[in-house]
Parts: sequence; structure tokens; C-alpha cells
Amino acid sequence: MLGAGELGACVLRELALLRNQGQAGPISVLLRPGSRTDPRETGAEAVEADLATATVTALAHVFSRFDQVICCTGFVGGPGTQRKITDAVLKAGIAHYIPWQFGVDYDRIGRGSGQDVWDEQLDVRDMLRGQDQVRWTIISTGIFTSFVFLPAFGLVDLAGNTVHALGDWDYRLTATTPQDIGHLTARIATSRPDFDDQVVFVAGDTFSYRELADTVESVLGKPVRRHCWRLPQLRADAAAHPDDTLRKYRLAFARPDGVAWPKDQSFNARHDIPVTDVETWLRENR
Repeated sequence: MLGAGELGACVLRELALLRNQGQAGPISVLLRPGSRTDPRETGAEAVEADLATATVTALAHVFSRFDQVICCTGFVGGPGTQRKITDAVLKAGIAHYIPWQFGVDYDRIGRGSGQDVWDEQLDVRDMLRGQDQVRWTIISTGIFTSFVFLPAFGLVDLAGNTVHALGDWDYRLTATTPQDIGHLTARIATSRPDFDDQVVFVAGDTFSYRELADTVESVLGKPVRRHCWRLPQLRADAAAHPDDTLRKYRLAFARPDGVAWPKDQSFNARHDIPVTDVETWLRENR
């Protein structure tokens, strides 16, 4: 495993449970030198390397010890990080790779979304699909459920009793908690070769912005103010603040496709794996 942050810790915990049940092998976690994270409490080995500064050759040497690599770290080294990691994985010739693709349907969205890192995610897919030595599985999760309620993102402003839609009230989002992503990723990672060379869609919940506002009203027990940020406004905001990542994200998610998929067709639904929906998350975290 690469990284043990919010998502990585969840994946590590679930893999350790499966290992203890005899369903997974030994686990190692790659951490930056000097990291305070200690994976040994889960019975995992710590491996030191700096993804930002290590060369592709050096990383490939580290990865070559292992059968499977699960990337749970994002763009820690800035743009190009995921291409670099993928290049090292392919040079190492490991058996199976789960890249950092825990997000939207980049294939459907395509290039030119305004999110440079989304274009890089497509580069990673091209690299994986352009070879036949390393098997891979991409796990699409939507956004983290907590992000829906992040005040700075602005979808749900609980303090201000307001819900914003991005683009249109009928546009939809898929969201999944890191805990559920951890559980589902561990299940998929230990189910080889069932999901080799596939994009697997998981979903904690899929909802329209209208349904989101209805859910917030139901949980709070009172009406909320509803305001739709239309595309011209979102484009103007992003253009006026070119260094504001959250404004760019608002614009990128304001679309009718690529950021949502039917929950009833997801991996977790097809395998009857319980997950946390938005209403449950809000009741537990409000």
C-alpha cells in the first residue's frame, strides 16, 4: 500500500482484517522517511520511500518486491505524481495494481474538464490499457461523502441553512465514505482475478441536488434555502479566482454525466454489501 492517510488507513484496516481471516497475505505500507505513522499496530511492515523525490527506477525497485500495489496517496508530489507512480509500477512488472482513481468516471468526462489532475488520471488509464503485463483494477467511488458537507465547498451550508446545486437541480452526484471505500477496496483487492483490467463502480449514495436538499430538510426538520449556481456563474467564479481549487471543483462537478452512476448497479449493491448513505452520514455527523 502507498500511503496511510485518511483513505489509506481505512484500506489498511480492512486488509488487516482479511489477512487475519486468512483471506489476504502480508501487508506492507510505503511511507515517507520520518513519517509518524506506524502501521505495525495492524501487523503491517513499514517501507520508506519518498514518492515526490524518488526516481522512477528507485520506486520500481521498491515495488518489485511485491505482488500487488494499492495506491492510496494522491498528488503528493504535485502534477505528474500519478504518472510517475504508474510508470514505476509498470517497470516493476508486479502482478496487479490498483491506482489512485478513487473519484469520478474520467472516461466519461474525457479531457479538457478544466481539472488538470483529471486529465492526468486519463493518462494513467492510457498507460495501463496500453500494456498487457500488469493487471489492474480501477475503483470509481465518486466524491467523499464528507466533502458534500464541507463548508468551503459550499454544497451544504448547515450553519447557513442553505443547499446549493451545481449547474442544475437535477444533476446528480455519487458519494462514498472513506470507511466504505476502504472495505470495498479490500474486498476487490482480495478477489483477484475477478476484477482484473476493469473499472469497478462503487457507491455509498447517488442523489440529485434536489434530493440532497430534501434529505437535509428531513434530517434538520426544517426548510432550507435552495440556490442553484448556474454554469455561467461557476465559470465566471473559476476564471476570477484561477488559483482557487474549490471553485474549479464546483465547475467540474456541474455536469449531467461522469460524476454519478446508479447505486443499484454498483459493486456493493450487486454483492449486498451495506454502505452509508448521505442521510445516515448526516444524522451521525451533524
